[in-house]
Amino acid sequence: MAERTSTGLLTMMLEPTPAVAMTLPAEVREKLAELELELSEGDITQKGYEKKRGKLLAPYIPQIQGVDPSLQIDNRIQASSQAVLPGSKHNKSRAANTRDERFRSDLHTEAVQAALAKYKERKMPMPSKRRSVLVQSSVEACTPPDTSSASEDEGSLRRQGRLATSTPYQGHGHPAVEHWFNRVIQGSSTSSSASSTSSHPGGRSVTTTNTTAHAALNANAAATALADLMAHTQLDNHSAPPDVTGLSERSSHHAERPQVASVRGVSRGYNHHTSVMETADGVPVNSRVSSKIQQLLNTLKRPKRPPLREFFVDDFEELLDVQQPDPNQPKPEGQHMSPLEGEPLGVVNNWPPSLPAALQRWGTTQPKSPCLTALDNAGKPVYTLTYGKLWTRSQKLAYTLLNKLSTRNEPLLMPGDRVALVFPNNDPVMFMVAFYGCLLAELVPVPIEVPLTRKDAGSQQIGFLLGSCGVTLALTTDACQKGLPKAQTGEVATFKGWPRLLWFVTDGKHVVKPPKDWHPPIREASNDIAYIEYKTSKEGSTMGITVSHSAMLAHCHALTQACGYTEAETITNVLDFKREAGLWHGVLTSVMNRMHVISIPYSLMKVNPLSWIQKVHTYKARVAVVKSRDMHWSLLAQRDQRDISLSSLRMLIVADGANPWSISSCDAFLNVFQARGLRPEVICPCASSSEAMTVAIRRPPEMGVPPPGKAVLSMGGLSHSVIRVDTEEKLSVLTVQDVGQVMPGALVCVVRVEGTPYLCQTDEVGEICVSSGSTGVAYYGLPGMTKNIFETIPVTSSGIPISDRPFTRTSLLGFVGPDSLVFVVGKMDGLMVVSGRRHNADDVVATALAVEPMKFVYRGR
Repeated sequence: MAERTSTGLLTMMLEPTPAVAMTLPAEVREKLAELELELSEGDITQKGYEKKRGKLLAPYIPQIQGVDPSLQIDNRIQASSQAVLPGSKHNKSRAANTRDERFRSDLHTEAVQAALAKYKERKMPMPSKRRSVLVQSSVEACTPPDTSSASEDEGSLRRQGRLATSTPYQGHGHPAVEHWFNRVIQGSSTSSSASSTSSHPGGRSVTTTNTTAHAALNANAAATALADLMAHTQLDNHSAPPDVTGLSERSSHHAERPQVASVRGVSRGYNHHTSVMETADGVPVNSRVSSKIQQLLNTLKRPKRPPLREFFVDDFEELLDVQQPDPNQPKPEGQHMSPLEGEPLGVVNNWPPSLPAALQRWGTTQPKSPCLTALDNAGKPVYTLTYGKLWTRSQKLAYTLLNKLSTRNEPLLMPGDRVALVFPNNDPVMFMVAFYGCLLAELVPVPIEVPLTRKDAGSQQIGFLLGSCGVTLALTTDACQKGLPKAQTGEVATFKGWPRLLWFVTDGKHVVKPPKDWHPPIREASNDIAYIEYKTSKEGSTMGITVSHSAMLAHCHALTQACGYTEAETITNVLDFKREAGLWHGVLTSVMNRMHVISIPYSLMKVNPLSWIQKVHTYKARVAVVKSRDMHWSLLAQRDQRDISLSSLRMLIVADGANPWSISSCDAFLNVFQARGLRPEVICPCASSSEAMTVAIRRPPEMGVPPPGKAVLSMGGLSHSVIRVDTEEKLSVLTVQDVGQVMPGALVCVVRVEGTPYLCQTDEVGEICVSSGSTGVAYYGLPGMTKNIFETIPVTSSGIPISDRPFTRTSLLGFVGPDSLVFVVGKMDGLMVVSGRRHNADDVVATALAVEPMKFVYRGR
């Protein structure tokens, strides 16, 4: 209290009139003008104004003590008349980081008016986060040796600010500070001026000591240096705690003021004992400090973050920690399974020795029998291909490819060469002619998708496959070729990542009729490659799966027996006819049995999801091959069609029946269309993979098979690869349907997912493996991956191989249930291991579909 009173009296005594103010240095007069401006604008209170003014004029007491007291009183009255009420604050602030020659007026009042005019014209900067780091040019000249670092603890700064606020100013100089003052005074006036004009946001109170020892410095340089120091020092540290949160309450309304780097380590000495203190730079400073400030500084000296090396060491140690299994997790308890064998392949009288032989038979004996009907986007049939037309057109194409394409008088293609088939999804007729034309010419067709752009990412992977297969010729239609990107020469552009190809159009005018004495070679099925089917892995790479002639024939035989196909049956195919089930049922097995295929293009399904049901009703189709998505779409549009009947169907093959969500579509489809002639036992889910082809399929009801089964499994058990039956009332269960029995002539087992392929126990989930003559043979050009996938040898728990025949991994995760029914709960590509527990991406889809997506799953989430 005594110090505050003495400061106020000192201020009243030291009020200089304009005449006396002329004796002060220019720097001090500028500071006086700035203080007057802050007081007039309401930025500081009267008490704060007096305190700052007193501190500013304290070093010049000897220069003005001889002034007439009446002049001091007059000036005090003038200063009080300029004060305004504290409530008239504005949400503005003046940026005081530049100097103006107008402040150097001889009259004090003119200086204030000039500053006010400039303040109104000046554009206010936005408030920014406060820091206590000085511009590099002024650090050396105006920063004491114990500058604070920017890594101080926030809470420590708050406590330090409170201590500094409650500590009165001491009138004792400190040797280290005096030494630094002397260094500043000896510096050039240019550097002093530059440092005083540099502005930096600051946030902490400055704990320097106000010493009366500098009153003896009466030189102009000393006055200028001290004024510069005061200009950069936050002078209102007694009235407000330091701002350590980035933006103080005032800086949210006003622009930041010029600040010097905060000084830390110089005590205000409110204790009576002396201690040695180190700054952040390790410089010892003797000062009268409290133990709390000493502890605070020691805390601030510690680095806030551990060294970079510790981050890696810690993470590495965590990675080395082996996850300890939960002792309460479920474990398989059943016996080790034994391989499951399908029924033997039946002997069929007069069965063709190969697929080209079957085409020759039906093309010559039943030439007018319909083979394939193509539909346009309106659902109308545009062309029906007969077996006679398929035979003759395939012959023409085979002869043209072998004899009419040449380079430098040498044939372009030789038997066994690979040829790309580039056909759109709405032209099954031309694809079928090209496929069988290649088989008759003993070429290897490689069906691929039509490239959309020159730099399509998926197309680049296809190009890699074509390059590895040595493809030099691509077959396509005239309409498709016109839609492909063209180069400047008018030819089809070379796609990124593709080999250089010769494009050949297979339309009628481009092929040549063979002479009467030319006949394609019809041989028995061998182990030579018949065709290559592409597959895209979850990493995005494309691989070619080779299928031999014998495997293609055996697969057609197995499908014919499992599905009970007969001659002249009508089948509706909604799937892609270039690969997987769409190719197996709609192009290969159909020709083997002289069936009539109604091909539904995908573009028609987008316009009319009921089109396949309408064609089943129109053509009285006996079999339909669909996916669960097609059943789901037809449910959404079924109200628009009433006069349809599905009573003719004896088999509704669900190609993706292995997906866990397919059961919802099957059940919902049955509930709606059972009133329209659909029988429950007609729905036949199947499981397949590109490598093993068809793995299992539910048999049609007339074959005397056991009734279909459902399994309600605990998802908690499945995450540990254990089968635990649960009840449907719980939310943490997964209901799956069986995919029928194993294919005829196949041997199936379930092995562990990781490591050595040990046989699983009966209540354990593993990867299904198949040993059969109707599976793929290899990945083309990839012997290492071929050995891992197509040549697996499952072993018993004692390490003994279960068979001398190699098995093919299907990438299907499942188990064998009662009545030898196969259940699939996921795929290897969708397997996710989280904290030692296995989850499947298909389960996420199944969960979303099971909880009424319109209520719980939002679009775009």
